Amino acid sequence: MKLLPITSLVLLSLGILPAVQAETSTKPLTLTDIMHFESLEKPVIADNGQVLAVEVAPDRGDSHGLIKHLQSGKDFQIEGGSDPIVSRTGRYVAMAVKPSLLKVETSDAKAKKKLKADMVLLDTQTGTQTKFERVKEFVFSDDGAHLAIWFEADEEAKKDAKDKTEGTGDKPKAEKVKVDKFDQGRRFSLVNLSSPSQRVDVEHVTAYHFDKDSRRLAIAVNDIEAKQHQLQLIDLKNYNKSTAFESQHQQIGALALSKNGRWLAFTQGDASELPYGRSYQLNLVDIASGKVRTVPNTNEWTLNRYASLNFSLDSERLFFGRVPEVSQQLSLKKIADEKDLYDKEIVTGQRGLKVWHGDEPRIKPHEIKQYEAEQKRTYLAVLHLGSHNVVQLGDKTVPDVALSQHKRYMLASSDLPYRKMITWAGFYQDYYLVDINTGRKLPLLTQQPSDSDPSLSGDGKFVVYYQQGHVYLYDIAQGRRTNLTQSLKVSFADEDHDSPSNAPGYGFGPWLKDDAGILVYDKFDVWQFNTASKTGFALTAGQGRAQKIQYRLEGLVDNPDEPTTLAYNATVLLHGYSDKTKADGFYQATLGEAGVKTLMEGEYKLTVLGRSKDTDTLVFSKERFDLFPDLYTASYQAPQQAVKQTDLDKQRQAFNWSQAELVHWTNGDGKPLDGVLIKPTNYQAGERYPVLVYYYELMTDRLHAFPQMKVNHRPNFAWYVNNGYAVFLPDIRFDIGYPGASSVQTLTSGVQKLIDMGVADANAIGLQGHSWSGYQTAFAITQTKMFKAAVAGAPVANMTSAYSGIRHGTGIARQFQYETGQSRIGASLFAAPQKYIENSPVFYADRIKTPLMIMFGDKDDAVPWEQGVEMYLAMRRAGKDVVFLQYEDEPHHLKKYPNKLDYSIRMMEYFDHYLKGKPAPAWLSQGEAYVEYKADDE
Repeated sequence: MKLLPITSLVLLSLGILPAVQAETSTKPLTLTDIMHFESLEKPVIADNGQVLAVEVAPDRGDSHGLIKHLQSGKDFQIEGGSDPIVSRTGRYVAMAVKPSLLKVETSDAKAKKKLKADMVLLDTQTGTQTKFERVKEFVFSDDGAHLAIWFEADEEAKKDAKDKTEGTGDKPKAEKVKVDKFDQGRRFSLVNLSSPSQRVDVEHVTAYHFDKDSRRLAIAVNDIEAKQHQLQLIDLKNYNKSTAFESQHQQIGALALSKNGRWLAFTQGDASELPYGRSYQLNLVDIASGKVRTVPNTNEWTLNRYASLNFSLDSERLFFGRVPEVSQQLSLKKIADEKDLYDKEIVTGQRGLKVWHGDEPRIKPHEIKQYEAEQKRTYLAVLHLGSHNVVQLGDKTVPDVALSQHKRYMLASSDLPYRKMITWAGFYQDYYLVDINTGRKLPLLTQQPSDSDPSLSGDGKFVVYYQQGHVYLYDIAQGRRTNLTQSLKVSFADEDHDSPSNAPGYGFGPWLKDDAGILVYDKFDVWQFNTASKTGFALTAGQGRAQKIQYRLEGLVDNPDEPTTLAYNATVLLHGYSDKTKADGFYQATLGEAGVKTLMEGEYKLTVLGRSKDTDTLVFSKERFDLFPDLYTASYQAPQQAVKQTDLDKQRQAFNWSQAELVHWTNGDGKPLDGVLIKPTNYQAGERYPVLVYYYELMTDRLHAFPQMKVNHRPNFAWYVNNGYAVFLPDIRFDIGYPGASSVQTLTSGVQKLIDMGVADANAIGLQGHSWSGYQTAFAITQTKMFKAAVAGAPVANMTSAYSGIRHGTGIARQFQYETGQSRIGASLFAAPQKYIENSPVFYADRIKTPLMIMFGDKDDAVPWEQGVEMYLAMRRAGKDVVFLQYEDEPHHLKKYPNKLDYSIRMMEYFDHYLKGKPAPAWLSQGEAYVEYKADDE
């Protein structure tokens, strides 16, 4: 037996390398292998760049945490670990440890509800792991020296409390205060990581908050039964605890601490009131003096339980949410006696009715879906701490204010004027500048598409925005707008946009310091504009457009509190994507200078995954169809000198793998088109193979992507090519008004190219698509006999009925999708009824020569599943070869693993039968009779 090398043995011990012998390196890939195949999820790097943590997760089964100390090279593993967080210095890593899959699958419904995640704390210096059970939430202080742990509610404590209220014998039950779930506290622990024996444990904690400089921790302790409500402060230097506020009757709500350590803010409300309708009061504590100052509510504005508190980083302002009124939830009278049986108000109160009015802003399903969000909506206000002046920023006219660190203006928006037209026209906003000092709202943009947000400069002097193919700069002080791009012979509109709506722009890069400039993207190049001269130049010197490389800034520090601004002469990292080769590279540019320096480029895909906040350590992955996306770390300035930190590619090497290549052809209209061809493993030139065509819209950016090693609603490319199929991913280019016909033209011309290449067996071409490509699949087989079998997941079959359907996931009507969106008809049903018919496969079911398998979840939240029924019934009536898979209680994409696995198996069996001539399985040849199985509790 050939022995594994030492490095492989180390990887095997870490659970990275499957226990396979070298001589099995060409074994067939099976679904079971895919279920075990591990991926890297949620990588996190310490702020000082010294420790990397990542979740290693199989498609099915239990994950584990992999932690690497980048300087010492030490590796650690946390069994069952997921969702890592890393302390600032990297000394500690914490991970959730969820119940094992086996435990979940073998537990009954009641026991499953009691299963909760644990948490493991790893000391990367000593390797010590400490486990905490039943943890709801955990977080490090900003300096990484302290760990806060908030536990799940204690089931035993609940049981004990229940037992205490139940009398024995003739003794009456003790009176018990009923506490709403929203008000219930949990056990909480604060651990000093430099001295773990120093620890604070507190019961009944409902909220907690570290200050930004890690001086203090504030915790809200609420025990309604004991009439104890305290706001406690813990000094993080010595763990001394003090009480900043206490009450017998006031429930403490939200908390916040200022960065300068001076202020503590909190809300309080009457504990005897139910939290749904409880009004809260805002208080401000001067920590040094202990003085508590109340911020009064007004006749127009008060606070509710959803109010959040945020100090500005300069500790000069406190932002908080208010509402116009708070009231308890309505309740209906119930029938209590004989006369109530005939009381019209009480009887009709039990009705089940929703009234749909034609003039309502939202249709009823959308209103219902938004109901919870609207209940939680608060309107932003600011307390200026110097003057103690409160300014209301958001209101019912302009409800949405983007919280930021700006000192004079903030961006605000409102979709209220356009809520009705969402139904058919899509999403729009009016944008405003809100004066933080006065609350005055200055109109900025009217009916701006929601995918074209403006950007406010770092110092708040300028706004940049995109409209109708151009980029504009608005000088706030002067009230002047300048078209920055009008003299440039370059389009800043999406050049690939083929929908019946205005083309969006390509977005903006970061601002320069002191508001000196802004970076803007066209399709290929990065442009630098000067806010003083209002002029700009191509930072990438036009090399992007000349070489067809799309340049974008990458690797900037992700700081949610304060967006990154760049120095005037900063050296920046660019990610480049070649529109010709579909390959990636890293490049370098210097602000103020036109030109690009190549750092690394090749036949691979690069993805930046993070950068350390305090250093320039970059984390990225490099992948290809035949190269797993392992993690690399490098200096932000020199990614070409990266160090590989993981080696999960060892999994792939156990199997015979294929490669992906780019294919070019021209369709009947003379349009040049591209596609990705993945040949079967052990491909032999001159031999023809069955082909599976998988597509959606543009697909060739996946040329260098490693195949998704999961079992889901998509065909697994690696599995298919390992089983003798070629897989083809063509780009689809659409003509407005004729989405079906333009898709068919692309598909047939692309497949013909494979036939002409000698790769495809013309009598063994299969077609598979889901959702939008599910529709295209259903339509394509009404227009051509080229495909010998097709599988359509969640397809629209009848645009005339789907047009006025509902997207149940959002409650939004589907009309906008046809008039301005993906379905690309470009007009209403009554304005262009013939186009809806011409693009609907159900009207041409009698022409179909291709067997079709339809798949739908009967709780589809995007496409009405009845669309699948329409297609099935039309083909059934026309005597066509059709089978319909209805997965119960499933949404648009299958979620339940048994269903995903079942669909994957049936899809392969289906194509194997029609494309390879294998015997049809019984479910395909005979169907399956309906059966009801014995319930577990019988």
